[in-house]
Parts: sequence; structure tokens; C-alpha cells
Amino acid sequence: MTKIKNLTKEMRKLWDDAHDYDPSDPMLGLTGKDLSGPKLSRRATLRLLAAGGALTAAQLTPGFSGMARAAGHGGGTLTCGWAGVAEVQTLDPARIDQVLQFQIASNVLSGLMHIDASLVAQGDLAETWTVSDDGLEYIFKLREGVTFHNGDAFNADDVLFTFDRSSNPEKSIHSKNLANVEKLEKMGNYEVKFTLKQPQASFLTKTLERASGRAMTIVSRGALEQMGEAQYGLTPVGTGPFKVTEHVLGQGVVLEKFADYYDPERPKLDKVIIKPIDGVEPIAAALEAGDIQYIGGNPLAAQLIDRFKSNSDLVVDIKPAPGFQSVWMNPWREPMKVTDFDKPMDELMKDKGFMVRLALAKALDRDTYVKQAHFGYAVPGYGTINPAMAFYYDEGIADKSMQAFDPDGARALLAEAGFPGGEGFPELELITTPGQKRNGLVLANIYKQVLGITIKVVPKEFSVGIQDFNNCEFDMRLGGSGGDYDPDDGIVDWMKTTSKFNGRTRDTAKYAFGYFSNAEADQLIDDQSVTADLEKRREMVRKANQITSDRVACGFLYHPVDVQVRHKSVTFPEESRIPGLHDFDRVTLG
Repeated sequence: MTKIKNLTKEMRKLWDDAHDYDPSDPMLGLTGKDLSGPKLSRRATLRLLAAGGALTAAQLTPGFSGMARAAGHGGGTLTCGWAGVAEVQTLDPARIDQVLQFQIASNVLSGLMHIDASLVAQGDLAETWTVSDDGLEYIFKLREGVTFHNGDAFNADDVLFTFDRSSNPEKSIHSKNLANVEKLEKMGNYEVKFTLKQPQASFLTKTLERASGRAMTIVSRGALEQMGEAQYGLTPVGTGPFKVTEHVLGQGVVLEKFADYYDPERPKLDKVIIKPIDGVEPIAAALEAGDIQYIGGNPLAAQLIDRFKSNSDLVVDIKPAPGFQSVWMNPWREPMKVTDFDKPMDELMKDKGFMVRLALAKALDRDTYVKQAHFGYAVPGYGTINPAMAFYYDEGIADKSMQAFDPDGARALLAEAGFPGGEGFPELELITTPGQKRNGLVLANIYKQVLGITIKVVPKEFSVGIQDFNNCEFDMRLGGSGGDYDPDDGIVDWMKTTSKFNGRTRDTAKYAFGYFSNAEADQLIDDQSVTADLEKRREMVRKANQITSDRVACGFLYHPVDVQVRHKSVTFPEESRIPGLHDFDRVTLG
């Protein structure tokens, strides 16, 4: 475990106690009482942070809670610009496939759990919960007196309904997140029990979390029956602090305070208006003119960060972001064609299609890209596991990965594949969103300088580009993931043969898999998901991450930073500052 120097005697005692547990114990030495909600004890929180590798000296400081209270007043309307998007297509958790969507839905819909600013799962609709010693049974006592926005009472039947709906692959794109649940039982009107097939280290933070989890974000039976799924996707009914009162595609979403929210102290605001704003200058102009007071949605264009930091009317808060971005290469297209990623590495290295893929990955001058495309506000990346997952992140992967920047090696591979100096290499198209066009041009220039090849940047609206990606009808694409708080968010969702983003809507008769498939990685990814021993899980996660990097599942490019920009009149307490999310229930206007 990591050592921290200069601790006081009291802090050292807390540090030692936090790390004093058997790694193979799924309860981490904590009792059911320790783990009861809705708020974990300080001792339990420190233990969970330690187990996740995220415990810092600051959190050991006497009086530290990481939860500064809002200093502004209640009421008022917050107007937000949602960056890099023309419309918010759906807020139905069963269909959400974009971070910018669940950022909004997290304010409307509840889950049994919700992560806090330290990425520790806390109770939401679960009031208390206990875990069996073998890690297979989770019993949740549900909050009583909770109502949906339409007035329906919440109870255990809603948990079962959500489970049945989310387990159905025809209803939910996240059904695989529930594959490890053997059964869900109603123990009473306000008590449910999940029985797992195998212990699952990420069950609370991955499966049951209301925002990024999505599989068990609680939906309303009555509203779905009355409204139908299409309308529910626009104006979902939940039990969260805000209700959707308006949603017009291309125009935006209006959230209003839910007066009957289970916590009478929240939300503080009366209304939140969310406006989709595509393009770099339009969102900057809207903020600087005072038309919006807050920016959410897709990551902020890096060229705006220093500009906003120099504006005394604005607050710019930067934290590590839970996500990754890549250059995706279609393995069914020449000259990158690889139909078998399971070959031994020495055989794969003789495959001309793999030579090209590896050349394209080795040619990625990530340091230059980060400087030119993101003005230094990003971290070079070599896998799906991001720095925000401190315990699982491999600091040394940049030196070990076969994708490490090597211009001479890249040129040699391209020549061996039949394209010396880029001669004869076809012009490939790189799909970006309109807001990413500049980043794509930086990439195209790097490829021209290093390999002598021409990459044509083709901006497409996200909905069009993602459809091409899911159908495996693309050459290359710039994109990736956000809101990844657990390794399952990275390797399970993206790097398995059956991952939900791995050519989900492709013609399976034409394409046996999407962008990547490797049996060894699949097995490691499955095994780590159900491993309670955190040290062993970390070893499996890092090995799977290394395989996907070395075998070029994609050209891993960078990990973004989470940049929150708001007007100084907006008070956003640290308690709600969850990387990748925008939870407005404690926000005030001063």
C-alpha cells in the first residue's frame, strides 16, 4: 500500500486502521452496522477509500468531511449550456449511451445507491443495507414515504419492475450489467434481496449506482404504462430532486424542483434550464454574455480553459476525469484488417493488418497531441483504466505498452506492411463530432508528419457518427468514454467481445465481432468482475488492460480532465462535486 509521510499520531492511527483488513474479505473487515446507510461512518468511508487506493492525507485531517455546505441562498433559476451537442436524445436509463444524458438523468431519477465526491457508494433509495460474509447476498431496506413525480408511491415492486425491464436486452442496452444477479426477491414492501452468482467487487458502485450504473436506475411503472417508452425517454418520471417539465429535441430540457423529494432540504434551486449548445465559440459567447451560468455536457474545448480562468467573473475547477478517448480503427477495413486477435503475438506481428494498426498506434505522439489539441489539459492514455481509478491505474503502462510513441518503429512497421514512407497508403476517413474537428486535424497532422499518410477528418453529428461506429461502418473514429468510476466501466463496457459498445448494432453475419475480440482478455475481464480480493482484482484489471493495449483494440490516446466552469454567483459545494457528473440538488445562487 502507498505510504504517506508527515502524519500526526492520530492521523497515522486512522491510516493504519483504514488499511487493516484482509483483502480477500468482501466486507473489508466491516460489519453490517458499519455499512448501514444512508451515510457511512467516517471509519467505514476511510476503509472503503483505502481499499480503492484513493485515501489521501487530506481525508485524515481532523474535521475533514470533503463536504462544504452551500453558502448561497435557496430558490432561483440556473441556466446551463450543455456543450458539444445539438440535442439531448433520451433520458431513459435503459437507452442512455452518452455521459451528457446521465448527467441530466442523475438529477431526475434515483437509484438504490449514489456515489459521493470520493467515489464511495452511499445510500439513495436504500436506507440501510447488509452484505453476507461470502459477498453473495445484499439485503436493502428501502426508504419509506418516497413518491414519484406523478404521485405514485415508491416501494419494492418498483425495484423488481426496474430489474425485470433492465434485464431484458430488448428493453435495455445495459442488460449485461445484471448478468451476475442470480435472483432478486421482495422480502417486504420496503425490503429486497439480491443474490449474486459470484461475489462482485463493483456491485454497489457499478450496478446499483443511479448515474453511471443505469441498469438499476429506478423507473416508474405507472408513468411508462401511461406515457409509453418514447415519451418516457423525453420526460422520464423518477423520484429524484428535480422533475422534467419540458423537453424539446434540439431546444433543451427544463427541470423544476420536486417539492416532495425525500430530503426536505433539497433541492435548493427552483429551476434548472439546460440548453444544448454545439460549437466552441457559441458556448463561450453564451457564458461570457451571461446567457448561461454553468457548463455541462461534453468535455469543454481545451482552448477555452485559460480564457475562462482569466475571467474574474468565472470559477474554473479542474479534477482528474473518469474516462478515456481513443482513435478507433475498424478491423474489418483494409489496410487495418485483423479478423483474429487471438493469434499468438509472434504470429499477429506477421499479419499486415496488425502491422498497420500497431504503426498507427505507435505513431500517436500523445504529448504533442495533448499540448496542441488540449493545451496541456489532458493525460496521455494507453488503456481504458483512468487515473481517477487510483488503485487500479497503472502508472507504468506508458513504458510497457507496445503503443508507446516510437516514430521509427511505426515507420518500419508501415514499410513492412507494404507502405514505405506512406506510399500507396489509402486515404482513410477519421470521424469526429463537429466540436472535435480541430482535435481531428491535430491527429491528421501527426500522422502526416510521422508516417507520411493522409487522414481525412470528417465531422458528423454525434448521433450519426455513433451509428456508423455501432454498425462497424467506419474507417477510424475519435471518441471514447466518460463517467468511468470502476474498472468494469472501462474493460467490461468496452473491451470484451460482448461489450455493449463493441459493434452493438453491426451485421453479425458480416462481422463476427465489432472493433476487438480476444479470449484471454475476455476471461480476465469476467474473472476480475467477481473477485473480492482487491489486490488480485487489480492484477487482473491491469493485465487485461495491457492486453487490449498491446493488441491494439484501438489507438488509446488520452484521459481527459474534468473541468467545471460556472459563474461566480453559482455556489457548487464540494459534496456534490463528483467528477463526470453535475448534480444540482445542493447548488445555490449567491
